[in-house]
Amino acid sequence: MSFPRQQARTQRFTIGVPRGFQVSADGDRVTFLRSRDGSDPATCLWIHDTERGTTEILADPRALGADDENLPPEERARRERLREHGGGIVSYTVDRAFTRAVFTLSGRLFHVDLAGDDREPRELPATQPVVDPQLNPAGDRVAYVSGGALKVIDISDAEPENGDRVIASPDGEHVTWGLADFVAAEEMNRFRGFWWAPDGSSLLATRVDESGVARWYVDDPASPGQEPTALRYPAAGTGNPDVRLAVLPVVPAARQRAEGDPAPVWVEWDREALPYLPTAGWTTGPDGTPTVVFTGQSRDQRTLILFSADPVTGLVVETLTETDDVWVELMPGVPDHTSSGALVWIGRDGDGARRVYVDEDPVSPADVYVRGVVSVDGRRILYSGSPADRPGEVSLWLVDLESGLSAPVDLTDTGPSDSDAHGGLRSGRLRGDTLVLQHRSMDHTGVRTVVVRNASTQTRQSRTEIESFAQEPDLPEPRVEFWRAGQRRIPSALVLPSWYSDGDGPLPVLVAPYGGPHAQRVLHARGAFLSSQWFAEQGFAVLIADGRGTPGVGVEWEQDVHLDLAGPVLEDQVAALEDAAERFGCLDTSRVGIQGWSFGGYLATLAVLRRPDAFHAAVAGAPVIDWELYDTHYTERYLGTPEGEPKAYERSSLLADAGGLERPVMFVHGLSDDNVVFAHTQRMSSALLAAGRPHTVLPLSGVTHSPSDPTVAENLLLLQVEFLKECLGVEG
Repeated sequence: MSFPRQQARTQRFTIGVPRGFQVSADGDRVTFLRSRDGSDPATCLWIHDTERGTTEILADPRALGADDENLPPEERARRERLREHGGGIVSYTVDRAFTRAVFTLSGRLFHVDLAGDDREPRELPATQPVVDPQLNPAGDRVAYVSGGALKVIDISDAEPENGDRVIASPDGEHVTWGLADFVAAEEMNRFRGFWWAPDGSSLLATRVDESGVARWYVDDPASPGQEPTALRYPAAGTGNPDVRLAVLPVVPAARQRAEGDPAPVWVEWDREALPYLPTAGWTTGPDGTPTVVFTGQSRDQRTLILFSADPVTGLVVETLTETDDVWVELMPGVPDHTSSGALVWIGRDGDGARRVYVDEDPVSPADVYVRGVVSVDGRRILYSGSPADRPGEVSLWLVDLESGLSAPVDLTDTGPSDSDAHGGLRSGRLRGDTLVLQHRSMDHTGVRTVVVRNASTQTRQSRTEIESFAQEPDLPEPRVEFWRAGQRRIPSALVLPSWYSDGDGPLPVLVAPYGGPHAQRVLHARGAFLSSQWFAEQGFAVLIADGRGTPGVGVEWEQDVHLDLAGPVLEDQVAALEDAAERFGCLDTSRVGIQGWSFGGYLATLAVLRRPDAFHAAVAGAPVIDWELYDTHYTERYLGTPEGEPKAYERSSLLADAGGLERPVMFVHGLSDDNVVFAHTQRMSSALLAAGRPHTVLPLSGVTHSPSDPTVAENLLLLQVEFLKECLGVEG
């Protein structure tokens, strides 16, 4: 099987990799998601016994008659925001005692027992379609969304004649309860809209009113008989949804039938000053009292305030305020609290470095680039970051407030080689002092998963491994050189063909960046370079550089793109190209192509328009062309509003450059893309046509922001490489 076909059919070799871990409080059991093999997209729910070392399937979607083509629109939208291309069971929740799990398949609701001998999944008579089911802490009720209403069903009384009950229903045409709005899910990484109280007595839920958001239409001309998909899209400078919070009491079904629906307790804050709701949830104080916690963010994103609220009265108290003259970054995993009630937060110290804080005390070193808090387990904190001057590595640090431990998580005894202990990418989950640790590196292909018991001790640890079923790529081992390029020391990597030697002559260059905020490509893991190695095997030297705006280096590096998303990112790609040409004698800089997707597609278009002297052909996938067509939360963070900062939009948008195109460019764009809508490519194509500039447009029917169909994904790779070979005069 060819690599393009294998990569497409394995969803970039992610099928078969264990993920979605939950750990029991005693650390004896771990649940996770994984398909049966590396080519089966139907994800199953599994359980692993760490004492016995056994693993078994709890729920197989094929045995339950799942049909992933029959997903409700809300679930499709949720998966699109998550970039979830898998099928079967893609998410689940468990109760506090780890006795039960719930999940949805094709809009149907199921539960399965995790303890005892009877582990047969059972369907609950919930109102279909079911979206985002969440099991309460006691494990006897499930909340979910259906038809924009928030509902609850009691598992113990889940007989067909009893059914479920509505907790909150829409009170307007464009109102929903319990769902994350577009910008929350796409840009704030908040994918949920409701949260169970720790005692299970109530739900904290969002009420989203999108009546003030512009209506857009996503059309697919390949299906002329199908109505366009209408969506509410908050483009830069336009209206956002109105998001409110309420505590909704959950009472027994019989009581609700007798007394009526309990009145919500509204949690109010100054939504005009702080319209964004990045996080919401609960914490429990030392006395066991549940408290609502949430954050509000200003539209210019220079102010972020942490609030707490009384769930009985709705009284709101400001707990902490973060401000920044450029923007306050939303950090993963916070706010959280230790078992003693101490606040776990990520803020900036007096020197501007991001630190992990417990109340007012920093617990992370100043020279570590903090990426997020991964888990808070009692008085233990697991956070991720990059060691000083090593932005391509992601490590984990474990802090134990009881013992005073604060150290990187070491992999030396997990089975991988000693070199793995100090490099690569690490992620994990911690509960009950049991750590599920996943590791990617340049020393091995794929993902290794180890369960470490007694993670915060050094003498009583035990370890078991959870197998990955992912396929091995039919490709030579990536041949990668890492370095820091130019005066700005830009993280860079050069990928060469496995067959290349110095006597083979200069190679044409393919620059393959993402190059924008919130994503890195120069990472110390083989999986980050599989596509690049395949392009290299076709006769290219592939250059990847993470310039200003990308994460991993520092706060100032990220904020250097403020009010200009074009100049700094393009300058750094050119600087990395020039440095690579001086450093390596094998690059033919008279034949340079550039290829990228999303922000990378924007950067590829930008490169051939504004630096045709350096870049001679481009493939631009789903590119942002006009930033006024992109969403509020992302675009305004970097450029402000079109009304307030018109020059920033003029500098960063590309339509005005169309008449200067000198180089061949291929635009690839999904017609059903609801993130970077097809209008970007369509408007650029129209501008190029008006200027008499030849170009190629490859529209992808039925495809959203990234292709998931294996045939489309495979042929897309082949078409791109043929286009680049032809444009750059590459033989073979």
